[in-house]
Amino acid sequence: MAKSKDAAKTHLGASGRPTAQDVLIAQAGATGATPIHVVRKASLTEDLAGLTAVQQRWLEVSGFAGEPGKVVRVPGADGALAAIVAGAIDDLAEGGGPLQLGLLPLALEAGDYRLADGVKAGDAALAWAMGAWRFERYKAVKSKPAARLVVADSAARARAVQIADSVWMARDLIMTPASDMGPDELEKAARQLAGEHGMTVHCIAGDDLLNENFPMIHAVGRASPRAPRLVDLSWGREAATKITLVGKGICFDTGGLDIKTADGMSNMKKDMAGAATVLALARMIMGAKLDVRLRVLLPIAENSISGNAFRPGDILHARNGATVEIGNTDAEGRLVLADAMALACEDKPHTLVTYATLTGAARVALGPDLPATYTDDDALAAELYAAGLAVDDPIWRMPLWMPYDKLLKSNIADVNHISGGPHAGSVTAALFLKRFAKDAGRYLHFDIMAWTAKAKPGKPEGAEPQGARALFDVFRQRYGA
Repeated sequence: MAKSKDAAKTHLGASGRPTAQDVLIAQAGATGATPIHVVRKASLTEDLAGLTAVQQRWLEVSGFAGEPGKVVRVPGADGALAAIVAGAIDDLAEGGGPLQLGLLPLALEAGDYRLADGVKAGDAALAWAMGAWRFERYKAVKSKPAARLVVADSAARARAVQIADSVWMARDLIMTPASDMGPDELEKAARQLAGEHGMTVHCIAGDDLLNENFPMIHAVGRASPRAPRLVDLSWGREAATKITLVGKGICFDTGGLDIKTADGMSNMKKDMAGAATVLALARMIMGAKLDVRLRVLLPIAENSISGNAFRPGDILHARNGATVEIGNTDAEGRLVLADAMALACEDKPHTLVTYATLTGAARVALGPDLPATYTDDDALAAELYAAGLAVDDPIWRMPLWMPYDKLLKSNIADVNHISGGPHAGSVTAALFLKRFAKDAGRYLHFDIMAWTAKAKPGKPEGAEPQGARALFDVFRQRYGA
């Protein structure tokens, strides 16, 4: 049966959906934009100074006292909308942060809006663009026209569009079900990005993975009729600092022979979110023209079940020569990452980064909103934590606790790829991966949920490339012009 035109799409949303650039407009494109006043309880009087006495009285009788998250539409003398007043908070621990205005683009009526004095243009523009995302590929939605924000600072607008477009791309990829986002489609999405930025692309697929010594990627994906593959992309000056990003690209995870429950399998379309997040981060890096030698490795497979599926108890040979005992076929992500990491280290990168929806243990420890990160580099960890708070993309460092490495002991192979018990699952997964990062200057691992269960400012319900904006901010400060 021929594929429909819609099924041939990669990371594109429904036709007609606005882009980030559509919802952030230059001053010249605006007529009669409504001002947005951002106010806080502690400075309510000063923050409302731009409103008339009558408008301030309107807020008073409306009972508004600067409550965070509350939005009030203020009329003018003719009864028409004259201003928007939005309550905000400075305390990050209480939900404050630079994305607070991210609820407005979908909550307000269609029209043009502008920031009143005192609001940081860059923060507001990014929040607005990120909050305007909608996934409408499969459902005909009679969406109202998007509310648009006027951003007079052209540089701030361009930065916000570039970052938001990268986030939108990743969200679209993650949201797309495996029926339309298999290994072939994910490769096409990577090639599309490569074409837009002049990246070189090399792909090894199917049985060629065995010929080229990527046995674990092949083992994980061989049970699927959709061939596994390794996509290798490069960009930037060859003499620049080498940064290699590796993203887990499991397009659907049944759990293999250690099959998941129906509930555990229900959202496994997002098990390729590590690859999508890496592509988003790469897009940010290239869009900002950071002076790095960037390499992106995407080990892509579908963990399926058939007569040739890999089994619990099998011994696999990794690219670096290590023998790996399979403790559970539902822990496939670290296997495909390990082969890609071994390839990455043959080039001795200055920084090696892995992103993966790897363990439920990380979610138990930190919840869905706080990705677990691992590194031995204290300075990098401190930079990343600070950047995460600054851009409202928080992370939390977890320990690479070497005494737990003994939990990966195998009696018949160099290592078992999972621990023998229920404890420290995220830590032992990170320790397993660390074995394959020995020739990297420094190693950083993200164990992400990649999903917003309940809408937050700038983060609508659904897919989210967690940790990408935080690490981009670190790289921007180090390698930007």
